[in-house]
Amino acid sequence: MTAAAAELMDYDQVIDEFDPVMGLEVHVELGTTTKMFCGCPTAFGADPNTQVCPVCIGLPGSLPVVNATAIEYAIRIGLALNCSIRPSSVFARKNYFYPDQPKNYQISQYDEPIAYEGHLDVALTDGTTWRVEIERAHMEEDTGKSLHIGGAGRIHGADHSLLDYNRAGVPLVEIVTKPIVGAGARAPEVARAYVTALRDLLKSLGVSDVRMDQGSLRCDANVSLMRKGASEFGTRTETKNVNSLKSVETAVTFEMRRQAAVLAAGGQIVQETRHYHETDGTTSSGRRKETAEDYRYFPEPDLPPVQPSAEWIEEIRATLPELPWVRRARIQLEWGVSDEVMRDLVNVGAVDLIIATVDAGAAPEAARGWWVSFLAQQANSRGGDLADLPITPEQVAEIIGLVDEGKLTTKLAQQVAVGVLDGEGEPAQIIADRGLEVVRDDSALQTAIDDALAANPDIVEKIRGGKVKAAGKIVGDVMKATRGQADPARVQELVLAACQ
Repeated sequence: MTAAAAELMDYDQVIDEFDPVMGLEVHVELGTTTKMFCGCPTAFGADPNTQVCPVCIGLPGSLPVVNATAIEYAIRIGLALNCSIRPSSVFARKNYFYPDQPKNYQISQYDEPIAYEGHLDVALTDGTTWRVEIERAHMEEDTGKSLHIGGAGRIHGADHSLLDYNRAGVPLVEIVTKPIVGAGARAPEVARAYVTALRDLLKSLGVSDVRMDQGSLRCDANVSLMRKGASEFGTRTETKNVNSLKSVETAVTFEMRRQAAVLAAGGQIVQETRHYHETDGTTSSGRRKETAEDYRYFPEPDLPPVQPSAEWIEEIRATLPELPWVRRARIQLEWGVSDEVMRDLVNVGAVDLIIATVDAGAAPEAARGWWVSFLAQQANSRGGDLADLPITPEQVAEIIGLVDEGKLTTKLAQQVAVGVLDGEGEPAQIIADRGLEVVRDDSALQTAIDDALAANPDIVEKIRGGKVKAAGKIVGDVMKATRGQADPARVQELVLAACQ
């Protein structure tokens, strides 16, 4: 059954008849300068196949060497997730063939991961907390990237495929949850809240740029359904490489509704991977899902065990930063905002963006106003999350500063922000290119004011009669005539002076 033809059960009916079970696997590309087992660079966006060597493309006789910084980052992640750190962990070969895996195996960890048995408490939209149990966080290397040319960008229907191995060997940590049960109708919300909290945590640790749009953070969402009262989990599907927070929630919701419809019709769920489609929020069948036995794991013979000392682990623990939720509680007190306001800021993903904007020099109130109003509207209209907007807190702070200095009006500043979002460059460049800076030449303003006064003699009489508010009509006409580039306060002063 294709995604387009999928039958879906009403969500409320799904919850009445089934209990959802989830397992979330999040792949984090580590922000090291070199790859996991070789010295090739990891910079994103380089020309295809220019960041490769015999090790990461699997040439015979090449030998891997572990990246020590990647080990440190993995330990940082494990500690922040309240995991135990294994005193001796090993790498294994995960054997499978796929065109973007040049060695025909992936160096990963299997039964002895570096971190295990942890948890992450995540905040839901109503202010309650849900504890997600972490089964393991293990190290591995990323694969290359397949580019399917023609069709819909998928291998099915493509004319041909191209392979870019730049990403092959980039360090990864895969964080695997234990089964998440009991969430009921809130399962999709819990999934999104978990990935959101995990992304915030990883960013604060400085181990990854967590750019979901660039694949630095990817979520595989495992979903199954149990009939009410059943004790055994249902057959699961794994929706691969979901790359936005909104999409995590949408993918889980779709799979719950799709699986429920299949089961209600007497069908069976196939254990398989599924592709998520950003365009319509659906999933479609990928390939039959392998079991651990299918991968024929065995210890990597070319790498020794990873054996971090207890002293080193404690040194790393001592360098962990203030955790995002602790920082938010402190910031809430500093800003003097209510629990309800803070919860709203968290729910729209604005808190860390506001903090970074304030750190860049903006006033807290102005930073909040920009992110939760104008920029939130832009994110909604562009169909993405606030954090995924292509504008940085530093750029927002710069725009706010220009408003504070009187060089931009709010409307002009919004035009500058749209220019940044549309990829036109930095704020200063956009102001120059679009000619957006506030007109401060009184003589130029006076011409527009005189024209507006001449066109509205009745308004002039009202102003002269003491009705100062009537000047708003003249100010509006002048702002229109100057394309919004006049300073409204200065225009008001000149209008009142002219009517005396």
